[in-house]
Amino acid sequence: MVLHLFESDTEIIAEQLAEKISKAPSFFQHAPIVIDLQAVRKNKLDLAEIVSLLRTYGLIPVAVRGGSPLQDEIAFNLNLGRLADVKKPPQKNLLEPKKSAKAPISPTTKIITKPVRSGQQVAALNGDLIVLSGVSQGAEILASRHIHIYGPLRGRALAGINGDNEARIFCQDLKAELLSIAGHYKVNEDIPADLMDQQVQIYLDEESLTIQSLLG
Repeated sequence: MVLHLFESDTEIIAEQLAEKISKAPSFFQHAPIVIDLQAVRKNKLDLAEIVSLLRTYGLIPVAVRGGSPLQDEIAFNLNLGRLADVKKPPQKNLLEPKKSAKAPISPTTKIITKPVRSGQQVAALNGDLIVLSGVSQGAEILASRHIHIYGPLRGRALAGINGDNEARIFCQDLKAELLSIAGHYKVNEDIPADLMDQQVQIYLDEESLTIQSLLG
């Protein structure tokens, strides 16, 4: 889910949020959200207050995009990720001489060997995230692609945060507070009881978040 900011006045933002969330409060509860700063990148903005405001309404800010270097630095200090700006690819000049093709940049895999403790946030913004230990309650892990957890998942796991609908979460022991793929999510109360404490994979099936046992 993306929040496009067109105002820098936090009072106006608060009013607009309150009106929007009041129409479907359960839909927004615990929803991971990316803050788009493109329209306010030249404005003076209290990003910390906006993040606090979003959390007050039960939203989970995970990253920013389109911001100025200063706004990106503030976001980093607030433990938010930074996503690449959405840009149109430049048009090619047909009269230019052909250049040798360069190999595409491969996504990187981030490997975490230690437990992710409560209050920590670990992000792989350009590839897969592999956690070889557990993720505690109150911790958050994010990846632009797949997430693999080889210990208990008690916290929040958000895969495909750039909108990758093919992203998946693989978990050896499901006890999650929240699961999300490309903005589609389930909170703990929505997870079927027979899949808790099980080895599972989580993926999108026609935009519906699906949890499937790995044991057949």
